[in-house]
Amino acid sequence: MRAMWKGTISFGLVTIPIKLYAATETKNVSFRQVHREDGGRIQYKRVCTIDGEEVPYSDIAKGYELDSGDMVVLTNEDMAQLPLSSSHSIDVLEFVPLESVDQLYFDRGYYLEPDKAAAKPYVLLRDALADSGRVAIVKIALRQRESLALLRVTSDVLVLQTMLWPDEVRTPDFSFLDDEQPEVRQDEMSMAGMLIESLSSETFEPDKHHDEYREAVLSLVQAKAEGQEVFAAPESESTEVIDLMTALRASVDSSSGNGGKSGSSRTSSAKSGSSKTKQDSKSKSSGSKRTKSTTSKRSAS
Repeated sequence: MRAMWKGTISFGLVTIPIKLYAATETKNVSFRQVHREDGGRIQYKRVCTIDGEEVPYSDIAKGYELDSGDMVVLTNEDMAQLPLSSSHSIDVLEFVPLESVDQLYFDRGYYLEPDKAAAKPYVLLRDALADSGRVAIVKIALRQRESLALLRVTSDVLVLQTMLWPDEVRTPDFSFLDDEQPEVRQDEMSMAGMLIESLSSETFEPDKHHDEYREAVLSLVQAKAEGQEVFAAPESESTEVIDLMTALRASVDSSSGNGGKSGSSRTSSAKSGSSKTKQDSKSKSSGSKRTKSTTSKRSAS
């Protein structure tokens, strides 16, 4: 990993020199814009709307458009003069319980590595933070943006989790919240609780889950690269709207039959139909394979 920021953690009178590394990376499939006819890459030019001339990157500055339409131009020199105390320092503001921070505020995660000479104060802060059961609320400036963040301990490493500012988190403005809420029966609540319990695990295991869409895209690219025929995915069958209680009960039965794993009620019905067909076949000595198959399909549906 390559450090993307260097600075210090200011913890009272203690300063801890650290390096900051991105803790996550996006694994999206990267595409380029190309000409459909020949695959040539599409290029864009930076053109000034006033004189029509192409502008080199070195001559590009930041512009803030006022309500009047006038433009205020800010250069890199202007931005560098901003009095940001957090530009090279992670300032600890307070310590709070982690559960008191709504995860909706979380943005991106970063690992913090101490300089060799700062290993002891780093370990001291890490262990004291872990023992306290709290997280540190801090401020930091990254990429010309000051962010609120929190420090927490993960796998014996201090992790910086940048956060959104309060005015960056939207309030849900949905009309149904103002309407009279539908009445939920106790048996429906109980059945929903049973469904949650049947699909519950003691811990979250991220390795159990996979990005199936990305895998399908990469398979599609590989197939076209090898000149294979590409087949479209089959359309999903339309589902009939059924009673809520019936759907909950079928979901619980299905998940219980699959050892706690999710499954459709259609699978449960299919198994029931198949079992019934086998019992019928034992009691009847005649009947073709086609009749058995038809009977099984009808029972499953």
